[in-house]
Amino acid sequence: MNSAGLEAGQQAWAGRKRMVDVGGLAMAYVEIPGAEPALLLIHGFTDTSRSFSLLAPYLAGRRLVIPDLRGHGASPAGTNSFRPADFADDIAGMIGQLRLDQPIVIGHSLGAMIAIETAVRNSGLIGGLVLLAGSLKPGILQDHPMAVGVQALRDPISPDDPFYAWWHACRPGVPHSFIAKLAEEASAMPAARWRSILEQIRRSDLTSSARTVRQETLIIGGASDPLFGEAHQQALLRAFPDADFVCIESCGHNPHWEDPALVAAAITGKFGAAT
Repeated sequence: MNSAGLEAGQQAWAGRKRMVDVGGLAMAYVEIPGAEPALLLIHGFTDTSRSFSLLAPYLAGRRLVIPDLRGHGASPAGTNSFRPADFADDIAGMIGQLRLDQPIVIGHSLGAMIAIETAVRNSGLIGGLVLLAGSLKPGILQDHPMAVGVQALRDPISPDDPFYAWWHACRPGVPHSFIAKLAEEASAMPAARWRSILEQIRRSDLTSSARTVRQETLIIGGASDPLFGEAHQQALLRAFPDADFVCIESCGHNPHWEDPALVAAAITGKFGAAT
């Protein structure tokens, strides 16, 4: 796709969203028709469904369902409870409301934790897992650049805040229009919500519960991930000893932005291409 097409696609993304009621919470999502089983893609902390807009064209032919998590994008915060388990209950409710049949759940970063929680709490709903740049126990300390940067944010957050240079860091070639829209959408979240969600992420430990998951699993990690690097990837492999593992040498924490073609190939290689 040329630069004009990419720009137009980014401008149009928000207008593609639909709404579904999940237990009284209106959740926004983008749906792209295609073959079953559907791929249900869960974005990370402060992102929106847009996070998968670069990956979606490489998954053409498959049904894609891409929500905005509660408190992100066009989905309201609801009860302001942001544990991975709360997000997982929303995802399970969405699967039921949209009548998805054994979807493959693909989660990035926080989304990977939510995918695991969804499988733990609702095993029969899910056909498989893809854990992209994920973690079982983030272990983010108070002096970590992420924690320091989030603590320093003040409302109204500017899309040009210097923190985004670290938060959205990725290799050259990722479209500027895409990164700019991500920053714009993240900046719409109040700083208190950033801190509340981060605190729940910091407290999370899925090490024990993840071992109960029996779905086929694919783990994808970036070799240069500054947030959830090799130690986190190895912990995931211990919890999912039968999982396939793809380490992308050229990528950091956002492989689906940096090399969407390779990420899509790994997903379809594990869980089949559209037919």
